[in-house]
Amino acid sequence: MTRLAQGQPRPGRGANLPKIGALNPKALWSGLVSGEGGAGDRMVPRTGATAMLVLLTSGAMAFLAVFALALTFATGRLADRWAEGLARTMTIRITAPQDVADAEARRVLDILAQTPGVAEARTVSQEEMQELLLPWFGPDMPVDALPIPRLVELTLDGGGPDVDNLELRLEGEVPDAVLDDHTRWREPLVTAATRLRSLGWMSLGLIAVTAAGMISLAAQASLAANGGVIRVLRLIGARDLTIAGAFVRRFTRRAALGALGGALLGMLAIAALPDMDQAGTFLTGLGFTGASWLWPLLIPVFAAGIAFLATRRAAIRRLREIP
Repeated sequence: MTRLAQGQPRPGRGANLPKIGALNPKALWSGLVSGEGGAGDRMVPRTGATAMLVLLTSGAMAFLAVFALALTFATGRLADRWAEGLARTMTIRITAPQDVADAEARRVLDILAQTPGVAEARTVSQEEMQELLLPWFGPDMPVDALPIPRLVELTLDGGGPDVDNLELRLEGEVPDAVLDDHTRWREPLVTAATRLRSLGWMSLGLIAVTAAGMISLAAQASLAANGGVIRVLRLIGARDLTIAGAFVRRFTRRAALGALGGALLGMLAIAALPDMDQAGTFLTGLGFTGASWLWPLLIPVFAAGIAFLATRRAAIRRLREIP
Protein backbone atom coordinates (compact mmCIF):
# COMPACT_ATOMS: atom_id res chain seq x y z
CA MET A 1 0.00 0.00 0.00
CA THR A 2 2.98 2.32 0.55
CA ARG A 3 3.95 2.04 -3.12
CA LEU A 4 0.43 2.98 -4.15
CA ALA A 5 0.46 6.00 -1.84
CA GLN A 6 3.72 7.21 -3.39
CA GLY A 7 2.16 7.22 -6.88
CA GLN A 8 3.52 3.92 -8.10
CA PRO A 9 1.41 2.30 -10.84
CA ARG A 10 -1.08 -0.32 -9.71
CA PRO A 11 -0.29 -3.90 -10.64
CA GLY A 12 -2.15 -5.00 -13.73
CA ARG A 13 -2.90 -1.47 -14.89
CA GLY A 14 -1.26 0.78 -17.49
CA ALA A 15 1.61 -1.13 -19.03
CA ASN A 16 -0.11 -4.44 -18.39
CA LEU A 17 -3.19 -3.52 -20.40
CA PRO A 18 -2.88 -5.21 -23.83
CA LYS A 19 -3.70 -3.76 -27.15
CA ILE A 20 -6.66 -5.09 -29.13
CA GLY A 21 -4.66 -7.88 -30.74
CA ALA A 22 -2.49 -8.75 -27.72
CA LEU A 23 -4.59 -11.53 -26.19
CA ASN A 24 -3.02 -14.92 -26.85
CA PRO A 25 -5.47 -16.88 -29.04
CA LYS A 26 -3.79 -20.23 -28.24
CA ALA A 27 -4.12 -19.73 -24.50
CA LEU A 28 -7.70 -18.57 -24.83
CA TRP A 29 -8.59 -21.50 -27.08
CA SER A 30 -6.98 -23.92 -24.60
CA GLY A 31 -9.03 -22.44 -21.80
CA LEU A 32 -12.15 -22.46 -23.96
CA VAL A 33 -11.84 -26.17 -24.70
CA SER A 34 -10.74 -27.28 -21.27
CA GLY A 35 -13.04 -24.94 -19.38
CA GLU A 36 -10.15 -23.87 -17.11
CA GLY A 37 -9.47 -20.19 -17.22
CA GLY A 38 -7.56 -19.47 -14.06
CA ALA A 39 -8.44 -17.33 -11.06
CA GLY A 40 -9.96 -14.59 -13.17
CA ASP A 41 -12.76 -16.87 -14.33
CA ARG A 42 -14.21 -16.97 -10.81
CA MET A 43 -15.18 -13.30 -11.04
CA VAL A 44 -17.25 -13.80 -14.20
CA PRO A 45 -20.85 -14.64 -13.26
CA ARG A 46 -21.92 -18.10 -14.44
CA THR A 47 -25.61 -17.17 -14.40
CA GLY A 48 -27.66 -14.02 -14.50
CA ALA A 49 -29.04 -11.62 -17.06
CA THR A 50 -25.86 -11.35 -19.13
CA ALA A 51 -25.40 -15.11 -19.28
CA MET A 52 -28.97 -15.66 -20.43
CA LEU A 53 -28.69 -12.78 -22.90
CA VAL A 54 -25.65 -14.31 -24.58
CA LEU A 55 -27.18 -17.80 -24.67
CA LEU A 56 -30.55 -16.65 -26.03
CA THR A 57 -29.04 -14.21 -28.52
CA SER A 58 -26.63 -16.80 -29.88
CA GLY A 59 -29.35 -19.44 -30.08
CA ALA A 60 -31.84 -17.15 -31.83
CA MET A 61 -29.28 -15.85 -34.29
CA ALA A 62 -28.08 -19.37 -35.07
CA PHE A 63 -31.69 -20.49 -35.64
CA LEU A 64 -32.24 -17.63 -38.10
CA ALA A 65 -28.87 -18.30 -39.72
CA VAL A 66 -29.90 -21.88 -40.52
CA PHE A 67 -32.95 -20.63 -42.41
CA ALA A 68 -30.93 -17.93 -44.18
CA LEU A 69 -28.40 -20.60 -45.18
CA ALA A 70 -31.19 -22.88 -46.40
CA LEU A 71 -32.67 -20.04 -48.46
CA THR A 72 -29.28 -19.28 -49.96
CA PHE A 73 -28.67 -22.87 -51.02
CA ALA A 74 -32.23 -23.33 -52.29
CA THR A 75 -32.17 -20.22 -54.46
CA GLY A 76 -28.75 -21.20 -55.76
CA ARG A 77 -30.07 -24.59 -56.84
CA LEU A 78 -33.17 -22.94 -58.31
CA ALA A 79 -31.13 -20.47 -60.34
CA ASP A 80 -28.89 -23.24 -61.68
CA ARG A 81 -31.87 -25.43 -62.52
CA TRP A 82 -33.71 -22.65 -64.34
CA ALA A 83 -30.59 -21.53 -66.19
CA GLU A 84 -29.68 -25.05 -67.28
CA GLY A 85 -33.17 -26.39 -67.94
CA LEU A 86 -34.52 -23.46 -69.91
CA ALA A 87 -31.30 -23.05 -71.86
CA ARG A 88 -31.63 -26.62 -73.18
CA THR A 89 -35.11 -26.20 -74.65
CA MET A 90 -36.91 -24.07 -77.23
CA THR A 91 -40.52 -23.80 -78.30
CA ILE A 92 -42.07 -23.25 -81.71
CA ARG A 93 -45.54 -21.74 -81.61
CA ILE A 94 -47.86 -22.36 -84.59
CA THR A 95 -50.59 -19.74 -84.80
CA ALA A 96 -52.39 -21.20 -87.82
CA PRO A 97 -56.09 -22.21 -87.66
CA GLN A 98 -56.80 -25.62 -86.17
CA ASP A 99 -57.60 -27.22 -89.54
CA VAL A 100 -54.08 -26.57 -90.88
CA ALA A 101 -52.13 -26.50 -87.59
CA ASP A 102 -51.54 -30.26 -87.60
CA ALA A 103 -50.06 -30.22 -91.10
CA GLU A 104 -47.79 -27.29 -90.27
CA ALA A 105 -46.70 -29.01 -87.04
CA ARG A 106 -45.64 -32.06 -89.05
CA ARG A 107 -43.74 -29.81 -91.45
CA VAL A 108 -41.96 -28.15 -88.51
CA LEU A 109 -40.97 -31.57 -87.16
CA ASP A 110 -39.50 -32.46 -90.56
CA ILE A 111 -37.47 -29.26 -90.59
CA LEU A 112 -36.20 -29.85 -87.06
CA ALA A 113 -35.18 -33.42 -87.94
CA GLN A 114 -32.84 -31.93 -90.56
CA THR A 115 -31.51 -29.19 -88.27
CA PRO A 116 -28.13 -29.76 -86.56
CA GLY A 117 -28.14 -29.04 -82.82
CA VAL A 118 -31.66 -30.40 -82.19
CA ALA A 119 -31.64 -33.60 -80.15
CA GLU A 120 -35.39 -34.19 -80.02
CA ALA A 121 -38.58 -32.49 -81.16
CA ARG A 122 -42.18 -33.33 -80.35
CA THR A 123 -45.65 -31.81 -80.51
CA VAL A 124 -47.24 -30.92 -77.18
CA SER A 125 -50.46 -32.93 -76.87
CA GLN A 126 -53.87 -31.55 -75.95
CA GLU A 127 -53.74 -33.40 -72.63
CA GLU A 128 -50.48 -31.68 -71.74
CA MET A 129 -51.93 -28.32 -72.74
CA GLN A 130 -54.90 -28.92 -70.49
CA GLU A 131 -52.60 -29.74 -67.57
CA LEU A 132 -50.69 -26.51 -68.19
CA LEU A 133 -53.90 -24.47 -68.25
CA LEU A 134 -55.52 -26.27 -65.34
CA PRO A 135 -54.24 -23.88 -62.62
CA TRP A 136 -55.59 -20.92 -64.60
CA PHE A 137 -58.95 -22.07 -66.01
CA GLY A 138 -59.86 -25.09 -63.88
CA PRO A 139 -60.71 -28.67 -64.93
CA ASP A 140 -64.00 -27.88 -66.66
CA MET A 141 -62.63 -25.58 -69.35
CA PRO A 142 -62.70 -27.29 -72.79
CA VAL A 143 -59.26 -26.77 -74.25
CA ASP A 144 -60.47 -27.56 -77.79
CA ALA A 145 -62.77 -24.53 -77.69
CA LEU A 146 -59.91 -22.14 -76.92
CA PRO A 147 -57.79 -20.53 -79.66
CA ILE A 148 -54.63 -22.14 -78.31
CA PRO A 149 -51.68 -22.31 -80.70
CA ARG A 150 -50.08 -25.65 -81.42
CA LEU A 151 -46.72 -26.02 -79.64
CA VAL A 152 -43.64 -27.93 -80.73
CA GLU A 153 -41.01 -28.48 -78.04
CA LEU A 154 -37.43 -29.15 -79.02
CA THR A 155 -34.52 -30.26 -76.85
CA LEU A 156 -31.11 -28.93 -77.81
CA ASP A 157 -27.95 -30.91 -78.41
CA GLY A 158 -24.48 -29.48 -77.86
CA GLY A 159 -24.43 -25.78 -78.62
CA GLY A 160 -27.91 -25.86 -80.12
CA PRO A 161 -29.03 -24.90 -83.62
CA ASP A 162 -28.21 -21.76 -85.56
CA VAL A 163 -31.18 -19.68 -84.40
CA ASP A 164 -30.99 -17.14 -87.22
CA ASN A 165 -30.92 -19.78 -89.96
CA LEU A 166 -33.71 -21.76 -88.28
CA GLU A 167 -35.91 -18.68 -88.03
CA LEU A 168 -35.31 -17.84 -91.72
CA ARG A 169 -36.22 -21.37 -92.80
CA LEU A 170 -39.36 -21.42 -90.68
CA GLU A 171 -40.37 -18.03 -92.02
CA GLY A 172 -39.98 -19.28 -95.58
CA GLU A 173 -41.60 -22.70 -95.23
CA VAL A 174 -44.01 -22.33 -92.28
CA PRO A 175 -44.96 -18.64 -91.99
CA ASP A 176 -47.27 -19.28 -89.04
CA ALA A 177 -44.43 -20.77 -86.90
CA VAL A 178 -42.72 -18.54 -84.33
CA LEU A 179 -39.51 -19.66 -82.61
CA ASP A 180 -39.17 -18.85 -78.90
CA ASP A 181 -35.80 -19.52 -77.25
CA HIS A 182 -37.12 -18.51 -73.78
CA THR A 183 -34.52 -15.76 -73.43
CA ARG A 184 -37.12 -13.07 -72.81
CA TRP A 185 -38.51 -14.66 -69.67
CA ARG A 186 -35.61 -16.95 -68.70
CA GLU A 187 -33.23 -14.14 -67.78
CA PRO A 188 -35.61 -12.38 -65.32
CA LEU A 189 -36.22 -15.68 -63.51
CA VAL A 190 -32.52 -16.44 -63.18
CA THR A 191 -31.82 -12.84 -62.13
CA ALA A 192 -34.51 -13.02 -59.44
CA ALA A 193 -33.15 -16.29 -58.07
CA THR A 194 -29.60 -14.90 -58.06
CA ARG A 195 -30.72 -11.81 -56.16
CA LEU A 196 -32.51 -13.98 -53.62
CA ARG A 197 -29.28 -15.88 -53.10
CA SER A 198 -27.42 -12.61 -52.54
CA LEU A 199 -30.14 -11.57 -50.09
CA GLY A 200 -29.52 -14.79 -48.17
CA TRP A 201 -25.81 -14.02 -47.83
CA MET A 202 -26.62 -10.45 -46.77
CA SER A 203 -28.98 -11.82 -44.13
CA LEU A 204 -26.21 -14.02 -42.75
CA GLY A 205 -23.96 -10.98 -42.53
CA LEU A 206 -26.60 -8.94 -40.69
CA ILE A 207 -27.20 -11.82 -38.29
CA ALA A 208 -23.47 -11.96 -37.52
CA VAL A 209 -23.26 -8.19 -36.94
CA THR A 210 -26.33 -8.23 -34.69
CA ALA A 211 -24.98 -11.13 -32.65
CA ALA A 212 -21.62 -9.38 -32.25
CA GLY A 213 -23.34 -6.21 -31.04
CA MET A 214 -25.53 -8.01 -28.49
CA ILE A 215 -22.63 -10.06 -27.12
CA SER A 216 -20.47 -6.95 -26.90
CA LEU A 217 -23.16 -5.12 -24.92
CA ALA A 218 -23.54 -8.11 -22.60
CA ALA A 219 -19.79 -8.23 -21.98
CA GLN A 220 -19.63 -4.50 -21.23
CA ALA A 221 -22.58 -4.80 -18.84
CA SER A 222 -20.91 -7.68 -17.01
CA LEU A 223 -17.63 -5.79 -16.74
CA ALA A 224 -19.40 -2.68 -15.45
CA ALA A 225 -21.28 -4.73 -12.86
CA ASN A 226 -18.01 -6.23 -11.64
CA GLY A 227 -16.07 -2.97 -11.52
CA GLY A 228 -15.42 -3.27 -7.78
CA VAL A 229 -14.17 -6.83 -8.11
CA ILE A 230 -11.85 -5.77 -10.94
CA ARG A 231 -10.32 -3.05 -8.75
CA VAL A 232 -9.69 -5.54 -5.93
CA LEU A 233 -8.12 -8.01 -8.36
CA ARG A 234 -5.80 -5.29 -9.61
CA LEU A 235 -4.78 -4.42 -6.05
CA ILE A 236 -3.76 -8.03 -5.36
CA GLY A 237 -1.74 -8.24 -8.57
CA ALA A 238 -4.11 -9.52 -11.26
CA ARG A 239 -3.18 -8.34 -14.73
CA ASP A 240 -5.78 -6.85 -17.08
CA LEU A 241 -4.79 -9.52 -19.59
CA THR A 242 -5.96 -12.21 -17.14
CA ILE A 243 -9.22 -10.40 -16.41
CA ALA A 244 -9.99 -9.81 -20.10
CA GLY A 245 -9.12 -13.40 -20.95
CA ALA A 246 -11.55 -14.67 -18.32
CA PHE A 247 -14.43 -12.74 -19.87
CA VAL A 248 -13.46 -13.79 -23.38
CA ARG A 249 -13.38 -17.48 -22.46
CA ARG A 250 -16.66 -17.43 -20.56
CA PHE A 251 -18.62 -15.46 -23.15
CA THR A 252 -17.17 -17.45 -26.04
CA ARG A 253 -18.29 -20.71 -24.41
CA ARG A 254 -21.77 -19.31 -23.84
CA ALA A 255 -22.08 -18.13 -27.42
CA ALA A 256 -20.88 -21.47 -28.79
CA LEU A 257 -23.33 -23.46 -26.64
CA GLY A 258 -26.25 -21.18 -27.47
CA ALA A 259 -25.45 -21.26 -31.19
CA LEU A 260 -25.15 -25.05 -31.13
CA GLY A 261 -28.62 -25.36 -29.62
CA GLY A 262 -30.12 -22.85 -32.06
CA ALA A 263 -28.49 -24.51 -35.06
CA LEU A 264 -29.77 -27.96 -34.07
CA LEU A 265 -33.29 -26.60 -33.58
CA GLY A 266 -33.10 -24.88 -36.97
CA MET A 267 -31.98 -28.09 -38.66
CA LEU A 268 -34.86 -29.98 -37.04
CA ALA A 269 -37.29 -27.30 -38.25
CA ILE A 270 -35.91 -27.52 -41.79
CA ALA A 271 -36.15 -31.31 -41.74
CA ALA A 272 -39.78 -31.08 -40.56
CA LEU A 273 -40.86 -28.91 -43.50
CA PRO A 274 -43.40 -30.59 -45.82
CA ASP A 275 -42.46 -31.87 -49.25
CA MET A 276 -42.57 -28.65 -51.25
CA ASP A 277 -42.10 -30.51 -54.53
CA GLN A 278 -45.64 -31.82 -54.18
CA ALA A 279 -46.99 -28.49 -52.93
CA GLY A 280 -45.94 -26.80 -56.15
CA THR A 281 -44.86 -23.52 -54.57
CA PHE A 282 -41.91 -21.22 -55.10
CA LEU A 283 -40.39 -22.75 -51.95
CA THR A 284 -39.66 -25.94 -53.86
CA GLY A 285 -36.30 -27.31 -52.73
CA LEU A 286 -36.00 -25.16 -49.58
CA GLY A 287 -33.57 -26.90 -47.26
CA PHE A 288 -30.36 -28.89 -47.44
CA THR A 289 -29.38 -31.88 -49.53
CA GLY A 290 -26.56 -34.35 -49.09
CA ALA A 291 -23.36 -32.91 -47.66
CA SER A 292 -24.91 -29.43 -47.38
CA TRP A 293 -26.45 -30.60 -44.07
CA LEU A 294 -22.95 -30.18 -42.60
CA TRP A 295 -22.90 -26.44 -43.26
CA PRO A 296 -25.23 -25.50 -40.34
CA LEU A 297 -22.85 -27.29 -37.98
CA LEU A 298 -20.27 -24.61 -38.77
CA ILE A 299 -22.55 -21.90 -37.35
CA PRO A 300 -21.49 -22.53 -33.70
CA VAL A 301 -17.85 -22.27 -34.79
CA PHE A 302 -18.48 -18.90 -36.44
CA ALA A 303 -20.56 -17.81 -33.43
CA ALA A 304 -17.65 -18.64 -31.11
CA GLY A 305 -15.30 -16.65 -33.33
CA ILE A 306 -17.65 -13.67 -33.40
CA ALA A 307 -18.05 -13.81 -29.61
CA PHE A 308 -14.28 -14.08 -29.17
CA LEU A 309 -13.60 -10.94 -31.22
CA ALA A 310 -16.55 -8.93 -29.87
CA THR A 311 -15.86 -9.76 -26.22
CA ARG A 312 -12.14 -9.11 -26.57
CA ARG A 313 -12.69 -5.62 -27.95
CA ALA A 314 -15.40 -4.85 -25.40
CA ALA A 315 -13.32 -6.13 -22.47
CA ILE A 316 -10.19 -4.19 -23.38
CA ARG A 317 -12.16 -1.01 -24.03
CA ARG A 318 -14.06 -1.30 -20.77
CA LEU A 319 -10.97 -2.12 -18.69
CA ARG A 320 -9.33 1.06 -19.93
CA GLU A 321 -12.32 3.02 -18.60
CA ILE A 322 -12.41 1.42 -15.15
CA PRO A 323 -10.15 3.47 -12.81
